[in-house]
Amino acid sequence: MVPLSVAWDDIGGLVDAHERFLAGSMVESDVRDSVLDSWKRCRSVGLEPHRLLVRYTGDVALDERFRHAADPVLADLTSSFADASMTIALCDGQGRMVERLGGDRQLRDRLDAVRFAPGFDASESVVGTNGVGTALAERGPVYIAGREHFADCLQPFACAGAPVRDPLSGRIQAVLDITCLRDQGDPAMVRMVREAARSIEARLLEQADLRERALLAAYRRADGHARDWPGQPDGLRPDLDGGALGRIDMAVLRAKAEELIASPHRTLDEVTLPSGRTATLLRRQVTGAAGETGVAVEARVLGGPRLRHLDMAPAPGETGIPAAPTGDGRLGSAVRRPAGSPVTHSTPAPQAPATTPVTAPDGEAAGAEGWLLLVGEPGVGRLAMLARRRLELLHDASVRIGTTLDVTRTAEELAEVTVPRFADFVAVDLPDSVLRGEEPEALGGRTALRRVAIRAVRRQPHNLYDVGDTVEYVPSTPQARSLETRQSVMEPVLTEADGWIAQDPERLTPVLEAGIHSLITVPLRARGTTLGVVSFYRSLQPDSYEDDDLSLAQELVGRAAICIDNARRYTREHNTALALQRSLLPRGRSEQSAVEVAYRYLPAQAGVGGDWFDVIPLSGARVALVVGDVVGHGLHAAATMGRLRTAVHNFCSLDLSPDDLLTHLDDLVGRLDRGEGWAAENSPDSGIVGATCLYAVYDPVSRRCTLTRAGHPLPAVVAPDGSVEFVDLPACPPLGLGGMPFETVELELAEGSRLVLYTDGLVEDRHRDIDAGLDDLRAVLAGADRSPEDTCEAVLDALLPARPGDDVALLVARTHSLGADRVAQWDLPSDPAVVSRSRAAVTAQLAEWGLEELTFTTELIASELVTNAIRHATGPVQLRLLRDRALICEVSDGSGTSPRLRRAQSTDEGGRGLFLVAQLTERWGTRYTPDGKVIWTEQPLPGRCR
Repeated sequence: MVPLSVAWDDIGGLVDAHERFLAGSMVESDVRDSVLDSWKRCRSVGLEPHRLLVRYTGDVALDERFRHAADPVLADLTSSFADASMTIALCDGQGRMVERLGGDRQLRDRLDAVRFAPGFDASESVVGTNGVGTALAERGPVYIAGREHFADCLQPFACAGAPVRDPLSGRIQAVLDITCLRDQGDPAMVRMVREAARSIEARLLEQADLRERALLAAYRRADGHARDWPGQPDGLRPDLDGGALGRIDMAVLRAKAEELIASPHRTLDEVTLPSGRTATLLRRQVTGAAGETGVAVEARVLGGPRLRHLDMAPAPGETGIPAAPTGDGRLGSAVRRPAGSPVTHSTPAPQAPATTPVTAPDGEAAGAEGWLLLVGEPGVGRLAMLARRRLELLHDASVRIGTTLDVTRTAEELAEVTVPRFADFVAVDLPDSVLRGEEPEALGGRTALRRVAIRAVRRQPHNLYDVGDTVEYVPSTPQARSLETRQSVMEPVLTEADGWIAQDPERLTPVLEAGIHSLITVPLRARGTTLGVVSFYRSLQPDSYEDDDLSLAQELVGRAAICIDNARRYTREHNTALALQRSLLPRGRSEQSAVEVAYRYLPAQAGVGGDWFDVIPLSGARVALVVGDVVGHGLHAAATMGRLRTAVHNFCSLDLSPDDLLTHLDDLVGRLDRGEGWAAENSPDSGIVGATCLYAVYDPVSRRCTLTRAGHPLPAVVAPDGSVEFVDLPACPPLGLGGMPFETVELELAEGSRLVLYTDGLVEDRHRDIDAGLDDLRAVLAGADRSPEDTCEAVLDALLPARPGDDVALLVARTHSLGADRVAQWDLPSDPAVVSRSRAAVTAQLAEWGLEELTFTTELIASELVTNAIRHATGPVQLRLLRDRALICEVSDGSGTSPRLRRAQSTDEGGRGLFLVAQLTERWGTRYTPDGKVIWTEQPLPGRCR
């Protein structure tokens, strides 16, 4: 270890940003994102800018193949910098310097002062933000200048670094870096180092092509008839029996050939093609003139069934080695050799041709000429096979992830897709705010997350967190670093990841002992927001994670993040609409005694709709029952439902008849559709697609119920004996169409009858028509008397589907009657002298009911109302007292004019009577009847009489 501490001069605002970052302040607006992410990684591993302990490794080298490709490029780059003060550093895939080239004396002296020389460990976790280590961490080109370096000792320099990848495997083989003094730095250095890295990668690819061509030449020389062997045919040769193969057959053959090349212990494979033919693949090892080793795969396609003359399984102690092609181009029969005996692969000895070809049952010749299908190296074949499997996994992920708009289920789908094909154990951690549909706060170390999904190839590894557990990652863990930097973290060897073990050594040490050995953590990010983190572990799969695995994990999580964010946004909208609708629906029980009520509202699986219900007390102890449905789902439907429900309340306060009320409501819906006089916006939420309503008024005195509907399903009446009848209401159009009158039906209901009102979601869906639904509803309602609560439960249990496609509103009302002992009624002549007699009758009746406390006010109210009826109205006059939840006094007459409350002037002789009535009562009003009007008042009963 070499301790480094170099002072540096102030270089402006970036210095202040660096100091504020170290103090824990926000500096996002002052520092480039890539640099800030690197600073966060440095801080998470505990680096101190003013003091570093740099590891120095001697004898660092790269393999001869890489040097053969890189040396010419480095020589050209060095010569181009002959007149510039720049040095070139070549480092291995771990960030350790292999070679340093170029640079003038001043630059070399400054670099020597910080030991930036071969053997120097420039990885980000050791020396902080720099061209080599940050290029490795970012896995791409970077430019770092001056104070952007995390370490004080590196601030005098500017550097650009780029990783060099193996063009076949994608692994980072080395890092190329260009460094100069800070004042001479230029972002164009990034382009230069990137082009040099690409030149090295191109030369590596040329080497692979040369090896492949050498292997193909060796194969042809070994067989002695090169002209008959095409390199990569698109189909069978024209002279082969059965004609050319299709593209799908060829794709299957090549995929199997790549697997065979990647399988060192297999020499023969039999493939059933989609066209129905059978193909046999033979794996042969070849050696080039310069010592290159590779594999050739020959194919033979048959038109008949499975080959019976090739023994696929060797006997114990022997290894089956298929013979080389015979002189006439056919494969010879398989031969046996003792296990362990040597075999020469470059020039296999020819075997005698089979004298009798095997004939298929259909009489078709089983023999077919063999041809070269693929030549390659085992390592390349393995890469091709892995690449295909990754593509298949991505395809499956696109199909299987995001099938629902549920956050938890989407997380579970991500875990199910990736285990066991990519990982042996997967965990998805999200904050509670995401599960609630809210915008998550900035996530980082110590942020409380909820484990929402896990998946494992075997029983969950011992001591790892379970679903529902709260997890708080310490800053040094890969998960916390992913959340902090918003980048993926790979720990190929988990036993060396001290930061991960620091989460809970006592808990995680047994996890390592159970076989967990490699980890990738990827932040769930969508639309610029971090939603959580996903952890991929390997235990049973022996291979550690590689760069390609990291890219695949990022792609999988990226797709899942979009689906989770969509589900989160849907959850937010759904919860908002549900909260809005529930706030607009009735809460608690209405204050009335005409009916005993129970109700249910269930939102649809697809979202909140516009179904609603209401129980509204009316004058004269009556009650209104309402059920409605606004077509559609979401906030627009819920808000429209609230407007219609409020309108119904307002119309009820006017004591309109049921048909008049629906007429007014129909006019309102039409105006809402037209934008209420404003120019309606052309948007999906503008206007109402449709609305239906069923309105019923029940009078407990007469036990009569008046009903009308606008496009709504028929109500059901359950008699006390259990018989069920659907009320035959005239069919009227839905609300908003206008132009058609609404008709009413009046019924007399026995006390204890149940009136059942509902929306169409209860009896109709895409799997059941409305007639079948009504029959099912009749069967559930029939039978023994149930309470309204029990009726609601029975109906929903029997009719509600598991995943309702529409919301459901259900209202059950059991009728009561107001007995004759609680009703007093007097018909009065139009004679002023009758007013005194009415006061006496009221006094006597209140005494009989034990309401003497209300005698004075009730006498005054009755006297004033009767006097006004005799003086200003026509027709018969009637006085009625009702003892219900309140004391109700009603005076009816034959006039259609309504009295108006006004404030009398001091000089007026009259006009104060109705004002006194309003002051002495809790409520008062007017309702119209076919024969005139009724003036009514309500007074609260004394506490002892309620």
